[in-house]
Amino acid sequence: MSRSCTIATCKQLSFALCNCCQQNICFSHLQQHHDILNSKLNPIIDEFNLLHERLQTMDIKKKFSCCHQKLEQWRIDCHQKIDHLFEQKCRELEQIFAVKIKKQQEEINQIHAKLTKITYNKEANQQEIDLLTSSIRCLEVGINNIEQTGYEITIQPLVIDAHSITFKEQNVQEFDLSAHYPIHKTIPYTPGSCFPLASSNHHLLFHQAPNLSLVNQEFILVKQVIWPYGVIWDTCWSSTLNGFIVITQTDMYLIDEKRMSIENILKNPKQNSLACTCSDTYLFVSTNEWGSSIIQFNLSLTIDIVQQWESPKSCTKDECIDVMIYNNNTLALVIRNIFERSIRIELRFPENFDCIWSLQLDAIKNLNQVFKCCSLMCGEWLVINPETQQLLQITKSGTLKKKIKCNRVPHRISLFGEKILVVAFDTSLNFYKLKLDT
Repeated sequence: MSRSCTIATCKQLSFALCNCCQQNICFSHLQQHHDILNSKLNPIIDEFNLLHERLQTMDIKKKFSCCHQKLEQWRIDCHQKIDHLFEQKCRELEQIFAVKIKKQQEEINQIHAKLTKITYNKEANQQEIDLLTSSIRCLEVGINNIEQTGYEITIQPLVIDAHSITFKEQNVQEFDLSAHYPIHKTIPYTPGSCFPLASSNHHLLFHQAPNLSLVNQEFILVKQVIWPYGVIWDTCWSSTLNGFIVITQTDMYLIDEKRMSIENILKNPKQNSLACTCSDTYLFVSTNEWGSSIIQFNLSLTIDIVQQWESPKSCTKDECIDVMIYNNNTLALVIRNIFERSIRIELRFPENFDCIWSLQLDAIKNLNQVFKCCSLMCGEWLVINPETQQLLQITKSGTLKKKIKCNRVPHRISLFGEKILVVAFDTSLNFYKLKLDT
């Protein structure tokens, strides 16, 4: 006996048992169910195509550029060690001959002095003639020995162990900033201190008037030096120079990490400086003006300008670049717009300053407020909003991930090592130990 279609509003006879809903339905509704199933397939196909495109367009060179740079630096270091050893052994070889020749030259000088004296006084006798003749024979033997003596050099083959270079995958871990972390360590600021921060692999540099100070990752103060050069606008670490670059409005200084010496490396530039950051080979400095320019310097024995990116390539004439942070072959800029009263963060390629992505942040009321940011290990970014007393966590693809409220106005922020977040407030420098998402 035929059954009616299970669909309540349908008066047709059932045609078949639908496998997806296990109901007896008519031919029309069976076709509808079939179409619904096919429609669910479309987003799966779209997602598959996106993943396939991501794989096809993946830039392997860019992915491993950091490893390539380290390998290249290793190659340069090895060549330098070989050159140094070669020059050292050449000097040793020359020194061996120099000692022998010096000894014979001293004997020549003595014989020459005796000959000059006897010739001048015209008082030669047989005994002196015999002594001179004997001395000349000894001199001849010594010179013959130098000319006839050879040297054998033994050189061990240079052994390079391929296992001295290995590769290990690092799982990308993201910071969990959803919770308020207790303060792990606090260092009070003295009156007149400036807020800029920078860190190397070992130390954090900060200003604690009247000194520049270094602390290690155990939060121990290891070095200090008097800073007499006025307000610090920004600072960054240069692995190439093995020191911290500190900029004031009119000068640029290099702080040696080991000796804490201060060297003026650029005095009275044409434009006042505001922000700085370093790659392995270049220093980038933004100018303190509306329509900021970005000046690119090489990092070598002399700090020379390579090129300058001006408005509108750097930013529009109504904008100022407050922050520049270099990380993983990209350059993050925090840009303030005077007329729109807005702040945005952009990620760019440092080679040509083309934009990778741009994210508009909160509107601002006070144009004198300066937004600062730092990079995180997972490729994300952390931006300070001093007006709302918040930290804004930005994903590596340029979307807002989280907002974290602070109980005071934050001025500067820096990641110290992999798990220590440092925030500069009005009266203290606070250290927070971060946990990672598993």
